[in-house]
Amino acid sequence: MEEFILTRPTSEYASQLAEYRQEFLDAGNSMDGCGPLRRFENPEEYIQMCKDYEDPKTVPSHLVPATQFLFVRKSDNKLVGMIQIRHRFNDFLEKYAGHIGYSVRPSERRKGYAKEMLRMVLPFCREIGIDKVMITCIDGNIGSEKTILANGGVYEYTIHEPNENEDLKRFWITL
Repeated sequence: MEEFILTRPTSEYASQLAEYRQEFLDAGNSMDGCGPLRRFENPEEYIQMCKDYEDPKTVPSHLVPATQFLFVRKSDNKLVGMIQIRHRFNDFLEKYAGHIGYSVRPSERRKGYAKEMLRMVLPFCREIGIDKVMITCIDGNIGSEKTILANGGVYEYTIHEPNENEDLKRFWITL
């Protein structure tokens, strides 16, 4: 496997964030684990939002503190995935979304990158005091389910999320 780094969004990656966003929009895919990237045409505004979300003093009151990471391939410094860690739950996260959301850009899928990205971020979860991570995936998303299971995920149950009309499988990873 190639080498990767996890890094927070910075201006260095602004143009790549715009390309990443556009690739998802062109493919008609959801941008899981990217926070509200879909809404931001200006990557610099998105980068600032990520900083604001990380600080309990500046995160919007209806959200929880979250840390956004970019998953970057070392050999070419290319942004291939994104993963977000929510530091705690609100009602929605506790029921449907969990601590972690992630995505791999459509052109880089089926290479084991999601599995590696999730593996690499789990020590950060421990560092911020999470000892048991909850993560969900859409029922039928075999790739995501395999990613979670490969990182120690234990299936709990499937729940229906009415707003998106999707069934979500819930898993726990003990750290």
